[in-house]
Amino acid sequence: MTMKTNQKQEETELKGLDINAIELGIGGNLASEKEEEAYRLRMKKRMEVQQKRLEKRNKEKGLILVFTGHGKGKTTAALGIALRTLGHDQSVAVIQFIKGGWEPGEVKALKSFGKLLSWHSLGEGFTWETQNRHRDEELVSLAWQKSLVYLRSKEYKLVILDEINIALKLGYISIENVLKGIKERPPFTHVVLTGRNAPEELIENADLVTEMTLIHHPFKEQGVKAQAGIEF
Repeated sequence: MTMKTNQKQEETELKGLDINAIELGIGGNLASEKEEEAYRLRMKKRMEVQQKRLEKRNKEKGLILVFTGHGKGKTTAALGIALRTLGHDQSVAVIQFIKGGWEPGEVKALKSFGKLLSWHSLGEGFTWETQNRHRDEELVSLAWQKSLVYLRSKEYKLVILDEINIALKLGYISIENVLKGIKERPPFTHVVLTGRNAPEELIENADLVTEMTLIHHPFKEQGVKAQAGIEF
């Protein structure tokens, strides 16, 4: 049996297990069984299916994760992964594009991890604040060069390129350079890229993409200003 045939068979088995998991459901009051014994048997079977799913999905690799969309929470999600990584005593580098000029609460909180965390805010603010495209582009270039140092290092388990999607959208850096840079990283290094309007080429190359959807926003709808602990 060829490797291609084996791979096809494995994909079919995984798909079947995924379908079984959906059919068995997540339980609770969503399950149709009224008797507790019948419910227990359903959940027992669900556990068996889940264990098989986990056994077959046993690969490990450095991931490309993208948090995009117009909803709030992209940087927050990235920093949640940073906190997890730091909790495992592994090094994290955060390079912020566009953002800068102030020390946000997360930096103060994460300082307790000492040398495990490297943080660089290399922007000077939004375009309407800086009012200087050439300076903005220079800072993006500086941030990217700093990013490459961490992306190429085996010492860092996680590299966060915060708001790099904005830099891409503004035309201050090319998607070709970004893709080339993140592909040069060691095989088990994870990289997170945040910011709205992630380009399609980045989405196609990512392992995980989450789009934050805006439903309500207090600034737009209620005139509530940015507040400590929520926005910074």
